[in-house]
Amino acid sequence: MKVKLGIPKGSLEQATIDLFRRAGFHISTSSRSYFPSIDDPEIECMMIRAQEMARYVEDGVLDAGLTGLDWVLETEARVQTVADLIYAKQSFGKVRWVLAAPEASPFQTVKDLEGKIIATELVGVTRRYLEKHGVRAKVEFSWGATEVKPPVLADAIVEVTETGSSLRANKLRILDTVLESNTQLIANLDSWADPAKRRKLEDIRMLLEGAIAALGKVGLMLNVSKADLPKVLAVLPALKKPTISHLSDEEWLAVNTVLDESTVRVIIPRLKEAGAEGIVEYPLNKIVF
Repeated sequence: MKVKLGIPKGSLEQATIDLFRRAGFHISTSSRSYFPSIDDPEIECMMIRAQEMARYVEDGVLDAGLTGLDWVLETEARVQTVADLIYAKQSFGKVRWVLAAPEASPFQTVKDLEGKIIATELVGVTRRYLEKHGVRAKVEFSWGATEVKPPVLADAIVEVTETGSSLRANKLRILDTVLESNTQLIANLDSWADPAKRRKLEDIRMLLEGAIAALGKVGLMLNVSKADLPKVLAVLPALKKPTISHLSDEEWLAVNTVLDESTVRVIIPRLKEAGAEGIVEYPLNKIVF
């Protein structure tokens, strides 16, 4: 049994490969091949553009693949969502497809675009968005560089953004959010019904979600005397429940916990003041709940 897995080629490619590495899978790519190798004999990878992934999964060319919710909705593909993976090319959060117009334009809402031209790569979703708002406008497919088209080639655009910096650089103002999207692991309906393939996909989901849960986290180990334990616990975040175990010396304890990496530089000096010794910070690849 082999699961044919689509890896998104393009903007999500490196983030996806890095996520799989943290999950325990090593994927090796080559600029000359669309079939990267993976160190799992039960998985066969293929590089596919995210925009096309859902269609190939629906048709059964692939058993599963990673793509954005936006492209699943755009193609209206009938697929099974296996996991929501909140990561994107620059950050590990959601992205937004926004309706934007030039800062100098009179447009304030989608209603102002009646009869106008909107350029976007997300044509189907944009048309359904306009229909929902009762607006008739011409939606043109954009092959790229969409931000530079207003006001000469289009009156407004629908474009994806994580930070909004590219829109601001091109003097565009956001009028509305059309769609929030994140990366999903999707499966072919027949493949999901196959017990062996479903179990493999559920294993992949657990490991990927564990890798995402560990992002921005570190482990912290330390030793402390029983007398100083209350002071050390008072320094650690209240919602954390550290693991406490006995050392060979009955008067000393080992404390092990997981913390946000951003807080450690503040907490370690306070732990030392509270009597902690042998403090060790270590990276985490996965946290499986």
